[in-house]
Amino acid sequence: MAIKDVKKAEIKNLSFSYGEKQVLNSVSLPIYNEKVTALIGPSGCGKTTLLRCFNRMHELYKGSSHKGEITLFPEETNILGKEIDPIEVRMRIGMVFQKPNPFPKTIFENVAYGLRVRGIKKTTFIQERVEKALSQAALWDEVKDRLHAGAQNLSGGQQQRLCIARALATEPEILLLDEPTSALDPISTNHVEELIGQLKKSVTIVIVTHNLHQAARISDYTSFMYLGDLIEFGPTTKIFTTPTDKRTENYITGRFG
Repeated sequence: MAIKDVKKAEIKNLSFSYGEKQVLNSVSLPIYNEKVTALIGPSGCGKTTLLRCFNRMHELYKGSSHKGEITLFPEETNILGKEIDPIEVRMRIGMVFQKPNPFPKTIFENVAYGLRVRGIKKTTFIQERVEKALSQAALWDEVKDRLHAGAQNLSGGQQQRLCIARALATEPEILLLDEPTSALDPISTNHVEELIGQLKKSVTIVIVTHNLHQAARISDYTSFMYLGDLIEFGPTTKIFTTPTDKRTENYITGRFG
C-alpha cells in the first residue's frame, strides 16, 4: 500500500483583491510536506499573488484585501489570521524572488540578516547557521574564503543561490520561489534546479515558473491557474500527460499562453 503524502499547508477558499481588482477567486490547494509544488499558468493568472499571500507580503500593498485561510500543519494555524505576527510568518516561510536581490552587505551579513532580525546575538551560533545555509545552497565552497567581501561581486547565479541561503538561514518550513531562474543562464539554472532537488529532502517548496519543462523536471505536484482560478491540481506526471481539463491541456501543449 502506497504511503500518502502528508500536508504541510492547505489553502482554503482564498480570494485576493488589489482595490476593486480581484486577482484570486476562492482558491483551495494542498501543499505537501517535503515536496515541490509548481504553480503554472499564463501571465496575470494570480500565481505570484498566491505565492506572496503565503508569507503575508500582500499586506505591504495599500488597498489589498483577502478572504479565506492558509493553514499550516501540524499545529493547524491560519497564518493569515490577524492575531498572527507577519514577521514571524516570514521567518517560517522564506521567499526568493525572480531577480537576485542581495543586500548591499557582505556575503556573511546577507545570510545572517534574518537571524539578526530575530534578535539572535550569539556569534558562534550565527557562524554555524551561515555555514550551514551556504552549504545547503551549494555555495559554501565557492565563497568560504571571501565571506566578508561584498555580495554584489558574485555572479548572477551565485547571487541567486546566496538569496536562497539567506532564506534558509532561519530554517523555514516552506520555501517560496518566484521564477528563481528566469534571470539566469542555462548553467546557473541547472545548478538551482539541482539544488531544489536536494533541498526538498528537508523543506517544502512552492515554485512559480513559466518554464513548463522546468516544472515537469523538478516538481512533484503541479497547479494550473487561469484568470485567478485554480483549474487543475495533481501529481506533475498526471498533469503533464493526462490532464482532465481541456484548458490545462491547451496550455501545456502551447495552444495558448
